[in-house]
Amino acid sequence: MEKYARQAVSEGMKNADDIHVSNDSEIYRVLNLHYNRNNHIEVPQNFRYVVEQTLREFFRAIQGGKDTEQSWKKSIYKIISRMDDPVPEYFKSPNFLEQLE
Repeated sequence: MEKYARQAVSEGMKNADDIHVSNDSEIYRVLNLHYNRNNHIEVPQNFRYVVEQTLREFFRAIQGGKDTEQSWKKSIYKIISRMDDPVPEYFKSPNFLEQLE
């Protein structure tokens, strides 16, 4: 996330609201591949929105020089944690991994 935010800053982007993430965006694909390697799990509807908002928060922090502070990411994590969905019940099943195969 930080890498993509720094890239936007270095490319001269001025406004966080100009950052848009689509289902075809590299960051979307990279994150989905990392957390959902075999595409066994349906991507939640709000995943794209959360990725976009998180990228914007990182961008704002870097643009504002907050990344020089020791715990600069902590405030970002607090903001994005409010966007968390409850963990689906099927994840809690002891047979969850077997169900994916």
